[in-house]
Amino acid sequence: MTDIYNTGRLTWQCRRGIKEVEVILLPYFDRFFKDAPDREKKLFVQLLESQDPDLFEWFTQRSVPEDKDLAEIVGIVLQKLATRS
Repeated sequence: MTDIYNTGRLTWQCRRGIKEVEVILLPYFDRFFKDAPDREKKLFVQLLESQDPDLFEWFTQRSVPEDKDLAEIVGIVLQKLATRS
């Protein structure tokens, strides 16, 4: 079995140097990752490879990722967190 969805490792990767990024990644991971479709999980894991300044720009909607897959997962994360009430 693959280690790609090791929750301990992914939780650690959600912890970032920029707090504004961490407060997006951790709540998404805690609330939505487990039940997400496989493609969404793969995209989220790919997103975690991004640099903090890029994530900050994307999550604050100051810019959009050039990579369409990253743009897709950023949109999914922001949309799910916006409607989580």
